[in-house]
Amino acid sequence: MKILNLFAGIGGNRTLWGDEHKITAVENNQQIAMIYLKRFPNDTIIIADAYQYLEDHYKDYDFIWTSPPCPTHSKLQHCQKYKKLPDMKLYGLIIFLKHMFWGKWVVENVQGYYQPLITPTIKLDRHLFWSNFPIKNKNFFKYPKNYTNLSAIELCELKNIDYDLIKHITDKIFMRKLIRNTVRPNLGKHILDSISKPTIDVFL
Repeated sequence: MKILNLFAGIGGNRTLWGDEHKITAVENNQQIAMIYLKRFPNDTIIIADAYQYLEDHYKDYDFIWTSPPCPTHSKLQHCQKYKKLPDMKLYGLIIFLKHMFWGKWVVENVQGYYQPLITPTIKLDRHLFWSNFPIKNKNFFKYPKNYTNLSAIELCELKNIDYDLIKHITDKIFMRKLIRNTVRPNLGKHILDSISKPTIDVFL
């Protein structure tokens, strides 16, 4: 299967996908893209704007995963003093994929501080998912109560990330944000498995 992994980050969602698929990852930050490539050397990594790459190449893939930036939708953003307008490209992605793409697709984002404008397919863990295939509900282990205070090494252990690959990042706040924003590997695998193992209880 040819997979397009948009806004790939360091590939948390991709960790347990194995090497049987032909995977192209798109990430616009070169430093992050190089970490992804070290983790998954068999993948093709494209340093580009994910929105533009999708418009130009969506027909080339069987499955598209997209995790657009989420800060302006998050509950944390709502609590901050300096607020920003929500980035509505999230919904543009959903509409585009729903009406233009004939393969399987999923859009992942955080649970926002407002009622979603398009009803998600399912909520799993702390994430909302929109897709054109059923996704089975599943309980994942809960993060420890001190999750936000964990060290970078402890966060890497939770997310199956080799700390040695990111320890060179000098901006430690950026490093922690990068790790926290990665989708947990077993959740990414659960979504991919849902394509070949559909279920009827997705809307329960």
